[in-house]
This record gives sequence, structure tokens and C-alpha cells, in this order.
Amino acid sequence: MSTIRMSMGTVAALALLMTGGCASLAHPESHPLAIAAQNEAPRVRNIVLVHGAWVDGSGWKGVYDILTRDGYDVSIVQEPLTSFQEDVAATKRVLAQQDGPCILVGHSYGGSVVTEAGTDPAVVGLVYIAAHMPDTGESEVADGKLFPSDLSKSTAIKSTPDGFVYLDPAQFHEYFAADLSSEQAAFEAHSQVLITANNFKGVITVPAWKSKPSWMLIPTSDRTINPELERWYAERAHSHTVEVPGASHSVYVSRPKEVAALIEEAAAHAE
Repeated sequence: MSTIRMSMGTVAALALLMTGGCASLAHPESHPLAIAAQNEAPRVRNIVLVHGAWVDGSGWKGVYDILTRDGYDVSIVQEPLTSFQEDVAATKRVLAQQDGPCILVGHSYGGSVVTEAGTDPAVVGLVYIAAHMPDTGESEVADGKLFPSDLSKSTAIKSTPDGFVYLDPAQFHEYFAADLSSEQAAFEAHSQVLITANNFKGVITVPAWKSKPSWMLIPTSDRTINPELERWYAERAHSHTVEVPGASHSVYVSRPKEVAALIEEAAAHAE
């Protein structure tokens, strides 16, 4: 599990608060040093969010609202989902627009994309939200066989004649978004973005998590990716890990506060 760390400025401010006069202790929130500590700028202020399969960037709205309110500059990648290489390229285009170091965040299939794209020098930390994080020579479709998910054993994945796949709208709520309302899940099911089956076979060349710090959020009721696979990924990468009990694969939509908090932790502690 991840640990809580504070900057030297924050530690010093708190120490002075504890040793200050009675007036400061009576109203510590009004002490100038406390205010300075609370308003301390994050080490990294740019965040880039990458969605997964069958959805688009609009699902990040709740997380985006929290991060922008807290002073971060947030960009959202819209992947074409037509090939793994094109999704990596779309992510790199957004990374090229950043005006400083950034935290790169991927959900689900987006984890594979950020693993490949995250070697970009602008990226100083990676956050995986219910995501894949393959190693060199691996793909998520191969890794998924190590710990099969409920979705992979179901009849919910459907194919089109030209090689795209989608989730059966009647089963979308059950396997992808169980902790969303039936109305919201139905809208996502009927607005889903089809993805080529070959995208899941995209092979990683140089995994960014081997050279950069990483964080992983695991929803314990994930039925799209087996939580045991997510734990295996996180342990292998020595990721700072947080588990969200009862959350579904759509945790980035259903639990935006928890997701944003982990991203902010990464922004505060990435070197």
C-alpha cells in the first residue's frame, strides 16, 4: 500500500505550528505557515488522462473537475482505438503539448498505451487505474490469460465482420459498470466506441514503469480485468497501490475522489 509523504516545507510548517504560541495552537488553520503549507504548489501540475477500450475521454469528467479545481492543468487524450500504434501516437501528440513535466494516467486498456507512450521525457510518473501494465514483449491479451477475468469467460464480447469488438449492451452494466446507475450504464453501453481486436495484442517495446515511478488503483469488484492480475502487475512494478473496495471497472467514473486523490499523490511525489 502507498505511504503518505510530506514535503520538507510542509513538515517544517507543521513543526513550527506545534512549537508556536498559544494563539497559533488555538487557531492553527489561521497560522501563516499552515496556510502556506496548505497552498503549497504540487511538484507536478500537468496531468494527462488516457481512457480505455469501449469508452471515450468524457468518462474522466468527474476526475477532471476535481483536478482542475485543485489547480492542475489537465489534458484528456481521445484515442481512435483503430490500432495500438495509433493510440500511442495520439497520446504522444498530447504529451508534446505539455509545458512541463506531467503525470500520465491510463485506465484499463489505456494502461498498455501509457506503458508504451510513457517513456516520453515529459512524463515523470505513471498512474494506472484498473489497468494493464505489460512488460517488454508482452501484450494485455496474453497477460489476461494469467488471471482470466469474468468478462473474458462471458458471452459479453461481440465482434463485427471487419475485426472490431464491443460489449453486448445488455451485459455492459454487469461486467463493466456495476456500480453505476442502470441509466448511466445504459447510456455508456449505447455510446461505446468500438475497438479493433488487434489493439489488445499490442506488444510493449520499452515499458515506462521500469524507469519511472508508478501508482496503481485496484477496484476490488472489477469484472473486466481480474483484480488479481492488477495486484500482480503492481507488485512486479513496485507500484504504490490503493484498493477501492466494492468498486467496478468503471471506478474512474463512480469514485472520482479516490482516483483524483491517487493522481494528486503521484503529482506530489514524482521526482
